Amino acid sequence: MSLDNITGPEQQPTGSVAGAALTITPAAAARIRHLLGQKQPQPEAVVVSVTSKGCSGLSYDLQYLDKISAAPRLADIITQHGITVVVDPKASLYIIGSVMDYKEDAIKSGFDFANPNETGRCGCGESFSVAPELSRPPKN
Repeated sequence: MSLDNITGPEQQPTGSVAGAALTITPAAAARIRHLLGQKQPQPEAVVVSVTSKGCSGLSYDLQYLDKISAAPRLADIITQHGITVVVDPKASLYIIGSVMDYKEDAIKSGFDFANPNETGRCGCGESFSVAPELSRPPKN
């Protein structure tokens, strides 16, 4: 699964669920439901993670998850609007409080993340950055 479009930090998340690691809009849930239904056997969920990529450093990544029981240990499992999204525990710090949406227009379509933790985004929109204190491993 690929991301075609991601919102920048200038857009504030709206409609977030208090205390949720990630809020899924009805449009994103409908698209995820459609994508899950296209794959056989049908996966039970989608995993949202963050990878090192691009000129700004981080990129959102979505993958199918065949069984929720195979979710990473300590992952946030979010069920909203009849679908399940698993937030990889390594990504939680970077995306907590974000809103995942799906948008279509005449030119492009894709998942959009309104992320309050973003401090910058590359010009092409493929990657984002966070405050330096979030990008360093925690001190023991």
